[in-house]
Amino acid sequence: MSKVLIFGCGNMAGAMLAGWLAAGVEPSRFVVVDRSMERAPDGVELHREIPQNSVHDAILLGVKPQQLADLRPLLQPAAGPKVAVHSLLAGITLAGLAEAFPNARAHVRVMPNLAARIGKSPVILAQSGLDAAECDGVFALYDHLGSAVWLDDEAQFNLMTALAGSGPGFVYRFIDALAGAATDLGLDRASADRLALTMVEGATTLAGNANSSPGELADQVASPGGMTREGLNVLDDGAALRALLRATLAATAQKGDDLAQSSGKSAG
Repeated sequence: MSKVLIFGCGNMAGAMLAGWLAAGVEPSRFVVVDRSMERAPDGVELHREIPQNSVHDAILLGVKPQQLADLRPLLQPAAGPKVAVHSLLAGITLAGLAEAFPNARAHVRVMPNLAARIGKSPVILAQSGLDAAECDGVFALYDHLGSAVWLDDEAQFNLMTALAGSGPGFVYRFIDALAGAATDLGLDRASADRLALTMVEGATTLAGNANSSPGELADQVASPGGMTREGLNVLDDGAALRALLRATLAATAQKGDDLAQSSGKSAG
């Protein structure tokens, strides 16, 4: 992947580009095609249309999945037999990519989250058509964004996306709800927001460096008969929190399945 053409550089693709540049990847390796982006980072080419005779060995699709059908005729000439198509399009399977871009050398599904901007994102990868050396090169590039992982069973892609790709949205909602609950009980909102954010940052940093599991850490915080244990009793009653999150992940993953079906190809 010596040259990557990024088609559509919105929130996610933009975060990835920022993460790559922050990690020291040469900006000359990227060409951005985006009609609304005001300016590209220094050293990155920016075009409004795919440049004629563009030389690239990968194209990263950063548009919305609903746009694929309309954009496919425009993109097909750029996805020739020497090019691997990499896709951020939720729900569009490898089979769907192969149908849309039959002349491409290989197809890769990619799912990071916005923490790619700071090199802290999991990056889920699935592929068809790459050889072992090419897989190593793809992995190395995406691993700059945090922690890349190849997925052998594509049928799990939507569930993993729900957890690792959509998960930050759920965490942000939890932080907002936690601060909002404290506000409902009498704390001023500014203090509640500040305390909730600082607490979550510290807790996740500690969990990421601990030898204990998050469940074990929760029990370590909660002394028998203490304040934390009383709160955990509410969350644990009837496995209420786990049941809510199971329903959340199931609904999110199902949306990916629905998007795949609407594109004519289902995962697995």
